[in-house]
Amino acid sequence: MTFFTSEYECKLDAKGRLVLPARIKNGLPETSGNELVVGLGFEKCLIVYPILEFKKLYAKVAGLSEFNPDYRKLQRNFFRGNTVVELDNSGRFLIPKQMLNYAQLEKQVVVVGMGNKVELWNPELYKEQLYDNQNEFSDHVQKYLDI
Repeated sequence: MTFFTSEYECKLDAKGRLVLPARIKNGLPETSGNELVVGLGFEKCLIVYPILEFKKLYAKVAGLSEFNPDYRKLQRNFFRGNTVVELDNSGRFLIPKQMLNYAQLEKQVVVVGMGNKVELWNPELYKEQLYDNQNEFSDHVQKYLDI
């Protein structure tokens, strides 16, 4: 089972390549080989899936009926926003320019482990997604996790 957690401060090189943090790279399933899928996040971030995790999601989206216009629209938007990338021997992968632009990624990138996937964030945009108040965080844990 894939399990990513924590956050890491990383840098893009001049060509738009990112080196995965060692803990993230070491957490990739061996059966995924060097392939990852990078997709557009719902917020202005990128999502990186090990190929096996992406295939689970792919099967759900691809399995929707093509005869339903809402499903077709969902499929169209889902599939257009993903690309397969390969890790090189240094653990780097190239992020396509249009994806860098979408997520407003420049030099600094925050890499966040999100369980079965990883998010890539512009540091300033990432800060906007975090709780300012631990009490609010605690309230939401209780509300959404029924604890």
